[in-house]
Amino acid sequence: MDVRLTAEQQQLREAAAKLADDLGPGSVQELSDESRIARLESTVAATEWRTLRADGASGVEVAIVAEEFARGLVDVPFLGPVLADDLSRRLGREIEVGTAEAAAPGVDLTRSTVGVDESPAALTELSADDALRWHALALASTSADLVGAARGAHALAVDYAKVREQYGSTIGSYQAIAHLLAESLALIEGSVSVLRHAAWAVDELPAEETVRAGRIAKIYCARAARTVCETAIQVHGGIGNTWECLAHVYLRRVLTSTELWPVVLEEIDLGFS
Repeated sequence: MDVRLTAEQQQLREAAAKLADDLGPGSVQELSDESRIARLESTVAATEWRTLRADGASGVEVAIVAEEFARGLVDVPFLGPVLADDLSRRLGREIEVGTAEAAAPGVDLTRSTVGVDESPAALTELSADDALRWHALALASTSADLVGAARGAHALAVDYAKVREQYGSTIGSYQAIAHLLAESLALIEGSVSVLRHAAWAVDELPAEETVRAGRIAKIYCARAARTVCETAIQVHGGIGNTWECLAHVYLRRVLTSTELWPVVLEEIDLGFS
């Protein structure tokens, strides 16, 4: 496989990133801004990215949008609708999903799980291969959500390290902080690689291998993302443990995505530890 994005995929990534940057919450307080959420919902609906699979998009392209949305903490449904869209395409009929209004309070303050059904009844109507590929897309999509959240948390910590001063210097100039941030970046880069392979595999590898690639990506990205988010909180110091700091919002999203189609080491026949 070629891990590089095509020109069209790069344009999709830039468009998703701009949407997330323009309309995603820039602070914890903005999570309750209903007018912003309404504008965000309207804009996401207009892109038609929730029906990417029906439009012939690849698993890589779904993962690109999921990753950027998580990085920007986009707080309207995407994962649930896009997986329902894939299921609808395979069944040849429309599958209903939940809406933002149906969201119940939970750990994830960005409501990214709205409309997600881990075991839809219609899944039993698919062939064995199609059911496996749907599951592989679910694993790749949630892995992308994990990678995006890790990238967002890391960027938040880097920005803070550039401006917070201790003993007359920014904290990012000290090796203790710089090494933590460098280690987080290395984890993110590894996660991107394993995610890209899993997303590519959804459409390119035999069905059983797609799920195996998805499980590997999920367990690697989940562990890496949690470490990156916890490091971001540590870099922020005392303020990182307060409600006002966005770091905990990223961590909450990571914890939630980890528990969607969870994977344990025993399901993988490689030497992970």
